[in-house]
Amino acid sequence: MASITKYDGVKGVTYKVTIRMKGYPTQSATFKRKTDADRWAKEVETAIHHGKHFETIKAKKHTAEELIDKYIKEELPKKPKTAAGQKPQLEWWKNEIGMRTLADVTPDVIDECKTKLLQQKTYKGTVMAGSTVNRYLAALSHVFTKAVKTWRWIDKTPFAQVEKEAEPKGRVRFLSDDERNRLLEVCKVSRNAHLYLVVLLAISTGARKNEILSLAWENVSFDLKRIILVDTKNGDTRAVPLTGEAFKLLKDHSKIRRIDTPLVFPRAGIKGKESISVRTAWDNAVKTANIENFHFHDLRHSCASYLAMNGASLPEIAAVLGHRTNDMVKRYAHLSEQHTLSVVERMNQKIFGTQAE
Repeated sequence: MASITKYDGVKGVTYKVTIRMKGYPTQSATFKRKTDADRWAKEVETAIHHGKHFETIKAKKHTAEELIDKYIKEELPKKPKTAAGQKPQLEWWKNEIGMRTLADVTPDVIDECKTKLLQQKTYKGTVMAGSTVNRYLAALSHVFTKAVKTWRWIDKTPFAQVEKEAEPKGRVRFLSDDERNRLLEVCKVSRNAHLYLVVLLAISTGARKNEILSLAWENVSFDLKRIILVDTKNGDTRAVPLTGEAFKLLKDHSKIRRIDTPLVFPRAGIKGKESISVRTAWDNAVKTANIENFHFHDLRHSCASYLAMNGASLPEIAAVLGHRTNDMVKRYAHLSEQHTLSVVERMNQKIFGTQAE
């Protein structure tokens, strides 16, 4: 039977559950809330009665560090597009909960870590956003899902009882005409010779930064006036029209391409195996152009916003940006509506000869 002992320590009140049943090893766990202690006791006792106690024993034998290391070794190599971002997140979790057994990684423990993440400072000196905290939670949640479904180390994931942080609605920050002109003028004279073309491509095509920087010459067609984006976020390959100033400058850039690399924007001195970085040059350009609250990804929003204001439908915007549904582009609906209003006004003026007040 289970017994629950209350402890009043330096870090507050805790409840230790001890389960002793004849013929089975003693099991124990500690919780901050008595309701969690009661629930865990009932679940373990039920598991033992139904012959699932071996799963609980496995959870006591393996640590979170073992699980995370196994995931990093076996699963991250299968996710080349997200591995670089997820590995530091998983290392953070390993540092926080690595020594705990899987049975001791409870929803309360994860909530404590979540609180710590919300207080953590970013490289910019600001506190971590809720959306970023959710990415940390998602990374570890998938690890525990593998532990349940594939490796059978635990019978349930603690994340079922962990709430995500609220995230702000989709951001719609785009460059005004004056801001765009100022930014492009600064980019033209940047010490990074490629910044202007990279920014121009982002505004003209709506491509993400990584999609542009990983672009290969074999996926550029000047005859068809398009580029093929293969290294996309959702894994789909999509064609994007290439026209105007971006077309002209990219064609000029192709005349001095390096022969030791397929990349359009290869980093110097390493045989073209890696793309250039524009992070420092971009930050300097935004600061010099005196543009506030603007990120590189907002160039993609700028492209979508300009499309909406020039009469593109939401499905058309979704096709350009590579969204599988229209849900992600609904944030630009009000801009499309403004264009629709002007069309209706012109029609009414032509037919009835009156201007809307």
